[in-house]
Amino acid sequence: MIKKAVAAALFFLVFAFISCAQKMERATLSVRGRPLVVEIARTEAQRAKGLMGRETLGWNEGMLFVFREDQVLNFWMKNTGIPLSIAFLDKTGKVTDIFDMIPYNEAPVASSAGCRYALETNRGFFGEAGLVPGDGIDLGSVK
Repeated sequence: MIKKAVAAALFFLVFAFISCAQKMERATLSVRGRPLVVEIARTEAQRAKGLMGRETLGWNEGMLFVFREDQVLNFWMKNTGIPLSIAFLDKTGKVTDIFDMIPYNEAPVASSAGCRYALETNRGFFGEAGLVPGDGIDLGSVK
């Protein structure tokens, strides 16, 4: 009986590891003409993990969080040591807000309106691109 339980537990751990190790969907967005390669977090599990535990992020890389419906979005930096900026986007890709995030800070930042997307990238990327609230981001085929 114990051997079966141990075998079942090992099977579950291997399955969980393989599931976590699978690469996320990726896409290239255009931020004021600059390419930004993003991983796309569509599922609740992917959105919950986000960029937690990462040590590095390429300058033109980020993560796009996709939600099914417009809603006020809240994000924090729990277990995230990379200095990030976040842009909240409505369903058309229009930027409603941009915030600089503080590594490991658990205080949430919220969108000022209902949004469909949140885009995280290295702190300073949006500023360097000249992105401001009201601008649009070309989401390409990501919807």
